[in-house]
Amino acid sequence: MCFLSDSEIKKLISLGRLVITPFEWDQIRENGVDLTIGDEIAIPKVGEKIIDPLDTTTAELFDLYQHVEIPPEGYLLAPGQCILAHTREYIKMPKNVIALANLKSTLARLGFLIPPTVVDAGFEGQIVIELCNMHHYIRLHRGMPFLHLVFARLEDEPEIPYAIRGHYQGQKGVRLANLPLKSYN
Repeated sequence: MCFLSDSEIKKLISLGRLVITPFEWDQIRENGVDLTIGDEIAIPKVGEKIIDPLDTTTAELFDLYQHVEIPPEGYLLAPGQCILAHTREYIKMPKNVIALANLKSTLARLGFLIPPTVVDAGFEGQIVIELCNMHHYIRLHRGMPFLHLVFARLEDEPEIPYAIRGHYQGQKGVRLANLPLKSYN
């Protein structure tokens, strides 16, 4: 696996192998691309319901989240609050390139966290990320830079492309978990 530089990323975009829409060339950094917050978030409703990832359906999750459009003045995130957010950008990954989604360091320094997230080779859609606020009240705005994607080239294309097996291909907006999970017992 080889990480891609800004010049390699620009080549992929120029050749149409990596598609990012909407896109501005200044989103490309030394070794990646910055992405921004879309217009919708999903806020979990804290409750006593037990979620069993092997026995819960995606439909059951809709009652457990409130989908909210981010207002023009932004959305105020409380300390300890976690939400699902999506990128404004719709991306189409090459068949032999993955991306590692990282939080912009400015937001990390304010106390935000995201779980490790891989954008699979061949993925197409908006990226959905859990964003957790640890310390202060912070206002989130549409179009605010929040993710930095670092790209890496695979030695070979996957045998089974994400487009065939991927659960979130073509997603737009905040999409909840695709349940139930398959058990390997």
